[in-house]
Amino acid sequence: MVKIRLKRMGMKKMPFYRVVVTDSRSPRDGRFIEEIGYYNPVSNPVELKLNGERAKYWLETGAQPTDTVRGLLKKGGVL
Repeated sequence: MVKIRLKRMGMKKMPFYRVVVTDSRSPRDGRFIEEIGYYNPVSNPVELKLNGERAKYWLETGAQPTDTVRGLLKKGGVL
C-alpha cells in the first residue's frame, strides 16, 4: 500500500517536514518514491508548499494520506 506522509528533517527542536509518497512498510525517514512538497511549522507564518498536480495523481492512483497530511492537503487546496 502506498501512503502520503511526512518525513522529518532538520535539527533537534527545529523540525521541518517533507511530504513524501512512500510504501507503507518503509520507515518514517527511510526510502520514498517521490517528494511532493514540504511543510515548516516553526517559521512564522507557517510555510507550506505542495505540488498539487502530483498530489492529485497519487490520490487518484490509490495512495492514502495520513491524517496530518490530509489536513495539509486541505489547507493547500488540493482536497
